[in-house]
Amino acid sequence: MGSRRNRPEGRKSANGASKKLAPVEPERASSSRAEAPASLELPRIDPRVEELLVPAPPLSQPGERPAPGARAKERARPAPSAPEPRRAAPTPERPAPPRQAEQRAQPRLSLLERLRRPAPRRLKFTREGKYYLGITLGVGFAAINTGNNLLYLLLGMLLSLIVVSGVMSELSLRDLSVTRRMPLRAQVGRAHLVEIEVYNHKKRVPSYAIEVEDLRAGQPADKRCFFLKISPSSAQVAAYRRTPARRGRDQHTGFRIATRFPFGLFEKSREVNSAGELVIYPAVDPVALPAEAVGRSGSGSRVVGRGQGDDIYSVRPMRDGDDPRDIYWRKSAGQQQLVLRERVREARPDVELVLDVVRPEGAGEGYAAGFERQVREVASRAVAHVKRGDSVVVRTTQGQRAAGGKTVGADPLLRFLALVDPIDEGSKHGEADGRGASLAAPSPAPRGGAAA
Repeated sequence: MGSRRNRPEGRKSANGASKKLAPVEPERASSSRAEAPASLELPRIDPRVEELLVPAPPLSQPGERPAPGARAKERARPAPSAPEPRRAAPTPERPAPPRQAEQRAQPRLSLLERLRRPAPRRLKFTREGKYYLGITLGVGFAAINTGNNLLYLLLGMLLSLIVVSGVMSELSLRDLSVTRRMPLRAQVGRAHLVEIEVYNHKKRVPSYAIEVEDLRAGQPADKRCFFLKISPSSAQVAAYRRTPARRGRDQHTGFRIATRFPFGLFEKSREVNSAGELVIYPAVDPVALPAEAVGRSGSGSRVVGRGQGDDIYSVRPMRDGDDPRDIYWRKSAGQQQLVLRERVREARPDVELVLDVVRPEGAGEGYAAGFERQVREVASRAVAHVKRGDSVVVRTTQGQRAAGGKTVGADPLLRFLALVDPIDEGSKHGEADGRGASLAAPSPAPRGGAAA
């Protein structure tokens, strides 16, 4: 053991003599490494790149501390200025798509405001749906209490039917547009038709069991149209009949689209805004007009006199200055002189009807019914005069007026009477001018004149 520790440095040669290893001189080794062939040259640096290079600080020997203030000087030394990059040409801003512009314009709603907003879909249980839900809950409680796998399987089937019902009903309600077509005029007590058209914008999926309900302002929704199937990219039209009970403006606000497809367990619906207006004319009763005035023909549509009408009034001998086109050749053939035809002068009388719209102070509940009777009576008489060919003017005690006749018909008069409302006596415009009679007696007068 001791011989191994005190092993002499060196190796034994082949003849048994020991040979010592000569130690390597450190100076000579370092000088041999530092020496480099003189033929090698370092590559040249571009002077433009050399300006950008930052000179490295001098290396300090190990154990040597930097001089005080050297680091501060290095930090204070200004960095070389780099060349400014080329600026790209400004690109024109593209206008945002319309949907993104609308989203940016709309303010963000808070969570509370979102909860207050009405839901786009409304779900209501039918009678069968309530029974089905009760059975599903009973099976679920039984499966939890007993742990029976068959009950869990049955519960999964019942719940899957609810999910399928929700998905298929949503597909039926999507991409539907509803259009309303109303008549040009409607009258109290007379039924009219309103057409409802539903268009399915889906490309492949049809809609089944669609029920459309027409909504009106301030009135219960009682008119509906049912569509069994609406094919893809097609429309279906249905109509409902309605008999208005009062005159005035009938405001339509929108539609309620509902479906119970596919199982009838739930009724899913959504509301669509679609404003519309229909003016309801007052009711018209048959009226016997008074006897015709003296000087009228039997038809009651014109006043007898000489003029430029179509019919012949009389014949007379021709004088100088008469129009040769009015010569009556048939009569002139049997006489020795020319005979001229005189034509009838047509003049439509103006009939004025006055309606009292001032409500007296202390009027009770019966005033509204009496006012409606007056409006109905004026409308009936106006229509009777128009049918006979008279020109009618309806005037209120406040100066409002409307005119109608054979050329324009009775629509302006009936529309005016449909929208008239009573005015309180104490109001600013409630001046009583001629409140004594609600209807003035019709009397013939030439065009442009006023009846007494």
